[in-house]
Amino acid sequence: MRSQTASDATMTLFHGSNVVVSAPQIMMPARALDFGPGFYLTSDRGQAERWAVLKARRLRRGEPVVSTFVFNTAEAGLRLRALTFDGPTKEWLDFVVANRRRTPPGEPNDIVAGPVANDTTLAVIDDYMDGKYTASEAVTRLLPQRLADQFAFLTRAALDHLAFEGSCAAR
Repeated sequence: MRSQTASDATMTLFHGSNVVVSAPQIMMPARALDFGPGFYLTSDRGQAERWAVLKARRLRRGEPVVSTFVFNTAEAGLRLRALTFDGPTKEWLDFVVANRRRTPPGEPNDIVAGPVANDTTLAVIDDYMDGKYTASEAVTRLLPQRLADQFAFLTRAALDHLAFEGSCAAR
């Protein structure tokens, strides 16, 4: 991750689900995810609420709930391997595609952060994967979209830097 100062040594992150998640785990998902198997959070509470509603609706059980965590970025920055994408770049696109094909690229990371490939981006990413767009064309189509961030905690060591703060029903 980028270097941290004392004033930004922690970050509040949110996880949307159909249940309270106080003890996060890394589980093998049924579908391929942007940054691989991990525990996903966002700094955007609204995004977490949308995820919670989708999860409860998809599973048809539980209620939409947002769990809040504090991430100790200063301590994690000293101990963990992290990869950060600042926007929808060719590198981000190739990383997402590799994970969606279940062929993770490069060295393993503890945490990966970057934009969410959401419902509005999936068509562009699928067309890129099918060879209909070059990377440059795909990125050009993705840049105008306001993509929320996501943080994928990919190892137990990364999860150890999260502290559960509480949860509440999604609005």
